[in-house]
Amino acid sequence: MMAGALAAGTGNLLLSGFNEIGKSVVGGLAGTILAVEILKRRLGITGSTGLRFAAPLAAAIAVGRVGCFFAGMEDRTYGTATDLPWGHDFGDGVSRHPVQLYEAIAMTLFLVVFLAMLRRGYRVAVSAGFYLFVGVYAAQRFLWEFIKPYGTVIGPFNLFHLICLGLLAYAWSYGRAELRYG
Repeated sequence: MMAGALAAGTGNLLLSGFNEIGKSVVGGLAGTILAVEILKRRLGITGSTGLRFAAPLAAAIAVGRVGCFFAGMEDRTYGTATDLPWGHDFGDGVSRHPVQLYEAIAMTLFLVVFLAMLRRGYRVAVSAGFYLFVGVYAAQRFLWEFIKPYGTVIGPFNLFHLICLGLLAYAWSYGRAELRYG
């Protein structure tokens, strides 16, 4: 997890003009998934093994993003300038999108709905819950990246956009397979 978090976070900061070491939840998640899937393949494990992590990860991301909000400008997770009434000045005199709170709200909503789906026995939650989590996380994160001041890699897309697209492809393909064959 840490290798993915450091590689993505630092890479994104370098692409954005900051010569700093950074960490990224999306990079950590992608790195962990890659490592676990490689290990599962070597051990001959088929099927999903991540259901028990979906709710705790959603909760941890929600709480962590509130922490990022209170960190201000230092952790470089703030949004671009906005005139919206809920814009927040992180100390630089600019009203910015509180993207950290957008993500915290999205993950809290996912958690509430996901737990209700589990209680009701919805197959998509019970059989492919981890992939559902990854897909929702990647989709909402992809959207927030458009209102962050990060350097782009391809067209309007920054490094985190590209990682999110990879996570969406993973969630879609593995989640469909789990629902079909699992």
